[in-house]
Amino acid sequence: MSTAQKKLKLGAFLQATGHHVAGWRHPRSQADAGQNIAHYRQIAQTAERAKFDALFLADGVAIRSHDAETLHLTSRAATFEPLTLLSALSQVTEHIGLVATVSTTYNEPYHVARKFASLDHLSNGRAGWNVVTSWSESEAHNFNLDKHPEHAARYERAEEFVDVVRGLWDSWEDDAFRFDQAEGVHFDFEKLHAINHKGKHFSVRGPLNVARPVQGHPVVVQAGSSGPGQELAARTAEVIFTAQQSLQDAQSFYSGLKSRLDKYGRNPDELKIMPGVFPVVGRSESEAQEKFEELQSLIHPTVGLSLLQQHLGGIDLSGYPLDGPLPDNLQEPNGTKSRFQLVTALARRENLSIRQLYLRVATARGHWSIHGTPESIVDRLEEWFVKGGADGFNIMPPTLPGGLDDFVELVLPELRRRDLFRTEYEGRSLRENLGLARPAHRIYQQSGADVLGRVA
Repeated sequence: MSTAQKKLKLGAFLQATGHHVAGWRHPRSQADAGQNIAHYRQIAQTAERAKFDALFLADGVAIRSHDAETLHLTSRAATFEPLTLLSALSQVTEHIGLVATVSTTYNEPYHVARKFASLDHLSNGRAGWNVVTSWSESEAHNFNLDKHPEHAARYERAEEFVDVVRGLWDSWEDDAFRFDQAEGVHFDFEKLHAINHKGKHFSVRGPLNVARPVQGHPVVVQAGSSGPGQELAARTAEVIFTAQQSLQDAQSFYSGLKSRLDKYGRNPDELKIMPGVFPVVGRSESEAQEKFEELQSLIHPTVGLSLLQQHLGGIDLSGYPLDGPLPDNLQEPNGTKSRFQLVTALARRENLSIRQLYLRVATARGHWSIHGTPESIVDRLEEWFVKGGADGFNIMPPTLPGGLDDFVELVLPELRRRDLFRTEYEGRSLRENLGLARPAHRIYQQSGADVLGRVA
């Protein structure tokens, strides 16, 4: 299929009150969004009416300590746990995918496999797992650790973790359950399989006590852009959420990651790359600029500096002048290496002061920020899509619900006018709508009959 015949994919990346760090202060935001289920229900139904592929929820398992002095000035201290929230939203939507972020560092594979298999059944085949390794020292302190594990160790654990989860999803063959009331046979015991996994990080017998997911496996999403992150993605991921600032960087990432697939026996269409995009939409260029400047004016300086320090791995910049340059020779953090590299490269490339840099980061935390008319925004999205920089985009509304409403009402009609985005869903499952094949069942180790025994 040629690029001209393809349609780009769209995710709605939901940050409770929107992605702009001061968006919660804007009149078009729901200030109490993090604890307001009606707010999320409205957004989910708006995105589904617009035919978005998926809702995407980020997550962390701590109130991050480096935010302590500014936490009360932001909207991100208290939000819903994502799997619980998506389970609720699965009952008020029918087609849109439901992607939740869950860490491989602070969970166990059996828990994760069970929860996502359940969500896939609850939603009739719309679940997706965004695999992360976590980055915050604060998260370690909530899970019996004094220090966050090193980057390489986290990715090594993640590799094995994903293998175990996928194995558990294949505990049951698709037709294992007979529900034969006359014969009194609920399922075929020969079609139940234990994984019997023994590795460096995990020992998991299985099988999973949830039937095989509707999609076979929920869609596996990954957001890491470091070397180990890209390798994990090439082997296991089906969707990549990434951050690039220019078409050249996007093309380099896109071609580089897709070129890694061959050694794992995969073809490029088996992986969808969807950069994050923060759009500020106006009916004219001047209106878009006014909207953007209004948002920027709401940023409290201490919040902006704190956010920048977060993306630099907790480096303390308080002793440096805000209107001076970023210090040289910053130490690369143990946390999110790809974001550190992106932000420091942006500062050097555009010769930004610390204040200018935090204003840039505050919009979309290092993702691509664009503002303009629907036509100018679609021009740029189309260029990235047609020229090999993206298979689609994860849309990051600056405010919610207002920013998503703007994108749906103003940008989507232009995307459709150019035949770049669907008018109807192609199928019922997230896999069908993304154009991803349903994984065939793989039998791991011995059968359940051999391993569990008839009276287990």
